[in-house]
Amino acid sequence: MFTGIIQDVGSIVSIQREPEQTHIVFKTALAMDNWQLGDSVACDGCCLTITAFPQADAFAATLSLETLNLTLFSDADEGDAINLEPALRMGDPLGGHMVTGHIDGLGVVKAVKTIGEHREFRFTLPESLARYVVVKGSVAINGVSLTVNRVEGCDFTVNLIPHTLSHTNLGALQAGAEVNIETDMYGRYVERLMQFSDAGA
Repeated sequence: MFTGIIQDVGSIVSIQREPEQTHIVFKTALAMDNWQLGDSVACDGCCLTITAFPQADAFAATLSLETLNLTLFSDADEGDAINLEPALRMGDPLGGHMVTGHIDGLGVVKAVKTIGEHREFRFTLPESLARYVVVKGSVAINGVSLTVNRVEGCDFTVNLIPHTLSHTNLGALQAGAEVNIETDMYGRYVERLMQFSDAGA
């Protein structure tokens, strides 16, 4: 589990693509002294398992076709800036919201508007994902825990404060850019329960 509070903006060192999987090496400024093989790290919100430590400031992960089909990593390039968050440990503060690291799909930046020192982003989603986004609910965008301000059809807006803009890769987003989206898991549970409730009625 994760909290959606980004701890470092790392980068992609290398990408090795194979027919049924992709190996990526990520560079980070985080202290990795206590990291171990098999640990989980959210990379742009996608929960990945550490498979190797190729150098002192980098870790490697292998991405399956399922992960590649649902995330930005299918089109990733070396040098891309990546939001990083190690998995929660017992006693860690929960500063954002409960994030699983399971990306639901991609959203697209529809518009960006500067409001004082803040920036309002409008995103659009496929209808299959938009149904889980509600006003004042939580959403993870590239792994960043954010609160939904407004919802209009398949569009929603969030407001990013200067700290978020400067400490994540969201500050570089422009209209047309794609992002990894994880919707709030609770909506899915309610929907599933309602399906069985309707069937038994």
